[in-house]
Amino acid sequence: MKISYKKLWVLLAEKEISKQNFRDVLNISTGTMTKLNKGEAVSLDTLLRICEHFKCNIGDICDAVEVETVECRR
Repeated sequence: MKISYKKLWVLLAEKEISKQNFRDVLNISTGTMTKLNKGEAVSLDTLLRICEHFKCNIGDICDAVEVETVECRR
């Protein structure tokens, strides 16, 4: 499984909030912002801060998505 923040990016676009403004207002570090952009795991604390700011649930900003795996045959 992998995490997708597509819903977060859609939310920012709908509210016309730039990623830079989002980062500044929520005091998100550069490293954490990079992880969000790359679809990597970030701390639950960070996700909860984002949810608190937007008054939403975690499922409103991210999804767990299945990663396709390639089977090796011998």
